[in-house]
Amino acid sequence: MNQRADAPLDLFVIGGGINGCGIARDATGRGLTVTLAEQGDLAQATSSASTKLFHGGLRYLEYFEFRLVREALEERETLLVAMPHISWPMRFVLPYHPDMRFESDTPTSRLLSRVMPWTRGRRPAWLIRLGLFMYDTMGGRKILPSTRTLDLHTDPAGAPLNPKFQRAYEYSDCWVEDSRLVVLNARDAEARGARIMTRTRVVTATRAGDLWEVVTEGAAGRQTHHARAIVNAGGPYVEDIIRNVARINSSEGVRLVRGSHIVTKRLYDHDRCYFFQGTDGRIIFAIPYEQDFTLIGTTDQDHKGAPKDAVCTPEEQDYLCAFATQYFKKPVTRADIVWTYSGVRPLYNDGAKSATAATRDYVLSLDTSGPPLLNVFGGKITTYRRLAESALAKLAPFFPQATGAWTARVPMPGGNFPHDGVAVLTRALKMRYPFLSDYHAGRLIRAYGTEAVDVLGDAKTIADLGRDFGGTLTQAEVNWLMTREYAHAAADVVWRRTKLGLRMTRDEIAALDAFMGQQAQAAE
Repeated sequence: MNQRADAPLDLFVIGGGINGCGIARDATGRGLTVTLAEQGDLAQATSSASTKLFHGGLRYLEYFEFRLVREALEERETLLVAMPHISWPMRFVLPYHPDMRFESDTPTSRLLSRVMPWTRGRRPAWLIRLGLFMYDTMGGRKILPSTRTLDLHTDPAGAPLNPKFQRAYEYSDCWVEDSRLVVLNARDAEARGARIMTRTRVVTATRAGDLWEVVTEGAAGRQTHHARAIVNAGGPYVEDIIRNVARINSSEGVRLVRGSHIVTKRLYDHDRCYFFQGTDGRIIFAIPYEQDFTLIGTTDQDHKGAPKDAVCTPEEQDYLCAFATQYFKKPVTRADIVWTYSGVRPLYNDGAKSATAATRDYVLSLDTSGPPLLNVFGGKITTYRRLAESALAKLAPFFPQATGAWTARVPMPGGNFPHDGVAVLTRALKMRYPFLSDYHAGRLIRAYGTEAVDVLGDAKTIADLGRDFGGTLTQAEVNWLMTREYAHAAADVVWRRTKLGLRMTRDEIAALDAFMGQQAQAAE
């Protein structure tokens, strides 16, 4: 659907994270006219700083958040089918030891302390098995295998661990390339008629009769847009948008919780993840990452200051290293760290005592004192599609012409192949482009799926792909990312659209940045 320049929009979406892009895609597919504005790059904030998992949230069972967990579990397989290139099943190993404890203020720990005070905060094995049974059965699992018990003395998963861990439970969850998920939602929204504006800040949003008047500032200068409704999906900036952009007094707000991660040199040889429980009751994951690395996270710290200033502090690095060292035979130290990242989760401020206890569920707040404003608080990457459906359900009374829900299992760009078809697709790409290394071909399929052939075009040799920027990044791929995926600068490419910053030198990244700047100038 093409938008008329002089016609009011149905929906103006503020925020180019997973919630904003997911809502824009869903709304456009229902026949609504949509414009989205993002002040930076897509997924530049929270949506590129996740632990990269489509998961039900096993630990949320301790908080009795059963609806959230069920919805997330149901979504795992729905999303696997729609995006098999950027998401895939993973097995998680949960080592068990009798000393494991709850965080003291969870509903489950309080209940257990009253009913079974002799446990003294420890997690009994039967309770973990009960939680995993619920995890296996609540979401209608069909693709993912069920939980099993491991003997860590004989299973390879036990080899890197401290020998005191003798038993573990292995269960299923899923990996997702979080930044690519955001970009693919934006691309699909645009293909269906939405307008996606990156590096465009919303300056003001003012109610004018039955419409919103939205003023933006971007590369095209200052522009004015008119829309029948606004979705505020600003993530960590959602409260600022309410108060300072829309200038509305509201008692609702966000609790900014910083989640930090470290990436280390590869710590073990198998392809499974670990779910580690600490003596303080918290949990972290250790996950195989980009073939040669291990991702460890996350922390939960209340964040003060601007969301963009979030970094993994030295104290958080030490905490994650010490946490992992409780489980691995070989100590994990700061010397093993090759990269860190941190993001701010915009959780709905429900008054919880601790950052860990604050709800991970999303809250949609509709202001109808004039043309509608829908504010999006919180949310998990796993449930972004369901959040988008809920947002459109809230807005449905204002758009009777909109069609119904449609996004379940509809492929993302490049995802139109079977959920278990990556190996077949990679072999086909190697046959068509025999000059690619196994790593290069696999990386392209995992990023672009069936569109990898569009990235490579008619190339007969590696030289046909143009300049080599390092780490298997070629000019052909950079051109694709700039023209099709909204990339403007090197950071967009090497830390969000790909993670090739882990394999490129500073000089290579600087050269890429200069090249992209020149390309952008030439296109003006």
